[in-house]
Amino acid sequence: MHALIVVAHPDPRSLTHSVAACVAEGLAATTPASSFEIADLAAEGFDPRFSPADQAVHRTQSSPPPDVAAEQARIDRANAIVLVYPVYWWSMPALLKGWIDRVFANGWAFDFNHDAKLAKKLGHLQVHLVGVAGADAGTYARHGYGDAMKTQIDHGIFDYCGARVVTSELLLEAETREPTFQLDAARSIGRRIRTAAVL
Repeated sequence: MHALIVVAHPDPRSLTHSVAACVAEGLAATTPASSFEIADLAAEGFDPRFSPADQAVHRTQSSPPPDVAAEQARIDRANAIVLVYPVYWWSMPALLKGWIDRVFANGWAFDFNHDAKLAKKLGHLQVHLVGVAGADAGTYARHGYGDAMKTQIDHGIFDYCGARVVTSELLLEAETREPTFQLDAARSIGRRIRTAAVL
C-alpha cells in the first residue's frame, strides 16, 4: 500500500500542512505500515497554469511536459492519492485545481476521442479528499455548498476518470475550533486508507 498525499497550502506552518502530516501519521500507524510520499505543491514550485503545451497534450498532439509526466509517475506508483487542501470560495485552491487541470490529462487519466467516446483510465486508483474549512456544517447545508463541492470534485473530476472516491470529508470550523478536532480526524482518515485498500 503506497499513498501519495498532495497538500496545497503556501504556509508550511498551516493547519492544512498539519492535517496532511497527521494523515501520514495515521498511515504509518497501520499494520503493516503503509508507505507514503507527501507532495507539497507550493514548496515544490509546481506551475498550475494551463499552457499551450498542455492544450497540445489535451488534443493528443504532444507528450506531457516533464513536470506533468513526473506528477503522473508519482500517481502511477500509488494505490491511493490523498488531497489535503484549504477550502477557498467553496472549492479547492487554484494551485491544486491547476495541478489537476494539467496532470489529469487526456491520454493518461482518460481517453476522449473524436467519436465522443470516453474511456476512464484511473479505475485502479482510490481517492481521499480532505478539505480544511472555516465554516460550520449549518452553513454548508443551508447553501448546498457541500453537495456542490461533491458534484464538482468527486463526480466531475474523479468519476470522469474512473477513480473511486473513498473519503470526501470537510474538517469544519477550522478557524474557530481547537485544531485537535481536525488533527484527530486526519489521523483516523490515515488509518482508514489502508483498510479501504484491502476491501
